[in-house]
Amino acid sequence: MKKIAEITKGLEAKIMGDAEALIQGLAFDSRLVKEGFLFIATKGTQVDGHSFVEMAIEKGAVGILCETLPKNIQPDVTYIQVADSNQAFGRLAAAFYNHPSSNLKVVGVTGTNGKTSIATLLHTLTQKLGYKSGLISTIKYITGKEETVASHTTPDAIKIQSLLAEMVDEGCEYCFMEVSSHAIHQERISGIEFKAGVFTNLSHDHLDYHKTFSEYIKAKKKFFDGLPGNAIAIINLDDRNGRVMVQNTKAKVVSYSLRSLADFKCKVLESHFDGMLLNVDGSEVWTKFVGKFNAYNLLAVYVAAINLGHDKDEVLTAISELTPVKGRFETIRSTDGKLAIVDYAHTPDALKNVLHTISEIRTRNEQVITVVGAGGDRDKTKRPQMAKEALAASDKVVLTSDNPRTEEPEAIIKDMEAGVDASKKNKVLSIVNRKEAIKTAVMIAMPGDIILVAGKGHEDYQEANGVKHHFDDKEVLEELFGLD
Repeated sequence: MKKIAEITKGLEAKIMGDAEALIQGLAFDSRLVKEGFLFIATKGTQVDGHSFVEMAIEKGAVGILCETLPKNIQPDVTYIQVADSNQAFGRLAAAFYNHPSSNLKVVGVTGTNGKTSIATLLHTLTQKLGYKSGLISTIKYITGKEETVASHTTPDAIKIQSLLAEMVDEGCEYCFMEVSSHAIHQERISGIEFKAGVFTNLSHDHLDYHKTFSEYIKAKKKFFDGLPGNAIAIINLDDRNGRVMVQNTKAKVVSYSLRSLADFKCKVLESHFDGMLLNVDGSEVWTKFVGKFNAYNLLAVYVAAINLGHDKDEVLTAISELTPVKGRFETIRSTDGKLAIVDYAHTPDALKNVLHTISEIRTRNEQVITVVGAGGDRDKTKRPQMAKEALAASDKVVLTSDNPRTEEPEAIIKDMEAGVDASKKNKVLSIVNRKEAIKTAVMIAMPGDIILVAGKGHEDYQEANGVKHHFDDKEVLEELFGLD
């Protein structure tokens, strides 16, 4: 319970009503408002919260944060008028939960690919080093004892601050969190004090939301623009946007690379389907990870850990013990020698990276059969590119459903087919049912062949018309291989 005066301290706000009123909780969804709550009216992409102010008051809201005051002012309600509700929202939530990030070392990871792996591996690594840490990722939220399935890559400001507060209560020293471009643009991370930020890479994604690639870059850059002078900005120099991210940052800039001069370097010495030997910062280490993209991820983890003050030898030992994140280049072998790989690759660049890794490691003339789809209600421009990348490095491609959401699966596949060159149509099958598509790939494959099932990775559902049905690529493969 907090006074309105307490949680609005430092905000540029006009307060109308009783600033000493006590607030029991916060809500930005009027349906979640309870007696004594403060309702935050934000302007979202689909809905304007200002339209629900009266409903929130009817449900017991005693305070309203808004950009525009309603026509009907209620005498027993306190109104907090600000220029930007989204920005004020995060800071208000942070104050309500006693600024938990000030008692944690919060590391944010942003970029198109690698966010989940890096954040999760940093969480696991610090635990191995004997420190308690929390995690906010696409897959799960961990606050110490509690572990819950994630609802968003980066949740809303109330959820973030409540998770951080739980971490503090549980005695966590660190929090590693994915920071999505949506969250940056919508100010969901406002009010968080970051100790470090990690930039992975930038490629074609989320243009359904950001509209242009330059706007997407701008959203990511905003995260680094906001880092304080005592923070660390860790950038991948091999991505051309790495330097762009830190043009205006106040943070100390640290770089990493596999190809160019940087503060921290890594080289892949050996690569196999069960792991690779790396030279990291001058020391050799065997890892259970595969592919150059994972070398980048592990190097980012190493750089972050070193810059957080951990011992080099201890960090390298911990890295050698780490295992891949669920659904990230996860391998399954059949009894007759077929190799299946499940990977979350759902952007053209990620798919290209995974297929390039397979091409680098394969030793014979094994067939590569790729099963891939594209999500509905998302960036349509990447659909033909997904098919094009799959065809560029596969012997056969099966186009299928991903999460169609509210779109017709057939229409999504048709969009993907636009990326298929006429001369390569004989290499492509289109099968709407994802299980049948995977089954077909398994039937086509000969012993020794490689089947890549891309796009869903860790997800254990398919979403169609607002309903989530249980579906797990790995489970399907294990069933088809007779391993279940």
